[in-house]
Amino acid sequence: MRILVVGAGALGGYFGGRLLQAGQDVTFLVRQRRASQLSASGLVIHSPAGDAHLPSPAALQAHQIKSPYDLVVVGCKAYDLEGTIASFATAVGPHTTILPMLNGLRHLDRLTERFGYRKVIGGLGLISATLDDTGEVLHLGKDHTLIFGELDGVRSARVDAIAAAFASSRFDSRSSDNILQAMWEKWVHIATLAGATSLMRASVGDIVRAGAQDVALGLLNECSRIAAHNGFAPSPEALGRTRAMVTAPDSPLTASLLKDIERGAPTEGDHILGDLLRRGRWSTADTVLLPLAYAQLRSYEARRARLAADAAPAERLAA
Repeated sequence: MRILVVGAGALGGYFGGRLLQAGQDVTFLVRQRRASQLSASGLVIHSPAGDAHLPSPAALQAHQIKSPYDLVVVGCKAYDLEGTIASFATAVGPHTTILPMLNGLRHLDRLTERFGYRKVIGGLGLISATLDDTGEVLHLGKDHTLIFGELDGVRSARVDAIAAAFASSRFDSRSSDNILQAMWEKWVHIATLAGATSLMRASVGDIVRAGAQDVALGLLNECSRIAAHNGFAPSPEALGRTRAMVTAPDSPLTASLLKDIERGAPTEGDHILGDLLRRGRWSTADTVLLPLAYAQLRSYEARRARLAADAAPAERLAA
């Protein structure tokens, strides 16, 4: 199976690197800067599950794609989705399967619109990972699970083939006959964490120590009602995991969305919070915290855009 992993950041670098380590035919689709890093230093993974140094991973840029791949694994940021789709479009042939690992569901709408419903399967990655300043992948926890399955829940030969290819890798993987349920449960989990920590500008532990854990629990309730309104009520087990996470008194955990805000970067707020809110617009009259968290993020993005616009004339003058 020829596998194209779109991006070699924390998500693509980890799962793609583990597949390459297991002997799979993996190529990374990357930008020039990342291509130079991989050429100079290879792909380096630091992980509790074992470190890896892959000195010469196959990497190319969009214009170098010559033929379709069997599997295209997509793990970009939501705000990069349109550009990412354009970059790998020529890698999609009649028998290509696209496996996205983004949060939320809006990307499924876009991918199926562009490539057709039968080209896309559902997927999610359960992992905490980041890139350090040198481009090395840092796996920060024990979880490193990749779940995938047909959107209609039917077991298929291509899902079985993907499962066989992933089975030898040093990460946990499993196919699912109800991948949309799993994706909705992760979406509720991520939206609760992102909404609470970005709204309060604090870690889970700091929110709990301030006696404000009801904010997170209220967000969990609102997000869960929206999922239920769409036919995907989270299971008691999923709700219990999220409830335990957002009420842990000593937890330093924050969402990556808050980390993006703190470094002045673009966020996935519209994809994670905004789209969830739109899908539940008429589901309940007492959804209060989610709109507030989303409004806060839109205000941040507006301020960020204004500052960039204000800086542009000065940059042109300096040039």
